[in-house]
Amino acid sequence: MQAKSTLEDALALMRDLRARCDWDRAQTHDSLRPYLIEETHELDDALRSGDVDAMREELGDVLLQVLFHSVLAEEDGTFDAHDVAGSLIDKMKRRHPHLYGGGPKERWETMKAKSRGSLTEGLPSGLPALHRAQRLQDRAAGVGFDWPDVDGPALKVEEELAEVREQLARPQDASARDALEDELGDLLFAVVNLCRRANVHAAVALDRANQKFVRRFEGIERLAAERGVALASLDLAGLDALWDEVKRAETR
Repeated sequence: MQAKSTLEDALALMRDLRARCDWDRAQTHDSLRPYLIEETHELDDALRSGDVDAMREELGDVLLQVLFHSVLAEEDGTFDAHDVAGSLIDKMKRRHPHLYGGGPKERWETMKAKSRGSLTEGLPSGLPALHRAQRLQDRAAGVGFDWPDVDGPALKVEEELAEVREQLARPQDASARDALEDELGDLLFAVVNLCRRANVHAAVALDRANQKFVRRFEGIERLAAERGVALASLDLAGLDALWDEVKRAETR
C-alpha cells in the first residue's frame, strides 16, 4: 500500500516548483490573488454539488494557494507554513477557552468584540453585500445589539415592506428613486437579519433560491420546446401555467 502524502511532502513539492519551474518562480503574493479567489469559488461549487471527488480536488487547489503564499513568505524571511499553523492553533484555542485553558464558554463574536476597535475592523472590503450584511449583524449581536428571537426581525421585515409599498405609491422622480433604494436596502437588511436570527446564512439561502429558480425555469423552457411553443409568444398567464406544472412535477 502506498504511503499517504503529508503536508511536509506538499511543502517540499512547492519549494521544488519555486526552484525549477519558470512560472512558479515568477509568482508573487499579488499575482496569486486572482487564483485564490477563483479556487475558492470552485471549491464552493464542489461543496454545493456534494461531489466528494471534486471537493477533495478543489480543497487541494485551495491548499496549494496556502502553501504557495507560505513558501513565498518563507523565502522573504517573514514567516513560514509552521508559523501559519501556529497562528491557526493559537486562534482556535482562544476561540474555545472552555476547552483549552479552563475559561468560560463564550460566543466567538462576543470574544472578538472585546479586542476589536470598531464594527468593521478586519472585515474584508470585498465581501459581497449580502455576506457583509450578515457579518455586520453578527458583530453587532456580539455586543448584545440583537433581537431575543425571530419574532422581532420578522416584524421588522413586515415594517420595512410596508415602507417600501408606501414609497412605491409616490411619484417616482430622481429623489423618490433614491428614497426607494434606501427603503429596499432596509428591507433586504431586515431579511438578512431574519435569516441570521433563524440560524440560516442569507447568502446560502439566496443561493438555494437561485438554484431552484434556474431549475424550474429550465423546466419551463423544456416543456415549451417539447410542445413546440416559443416562450416569447406566451403571456404571463401561459408562463405561470408552465411554472405551476413544473412545480407540481417536483413534488410527485
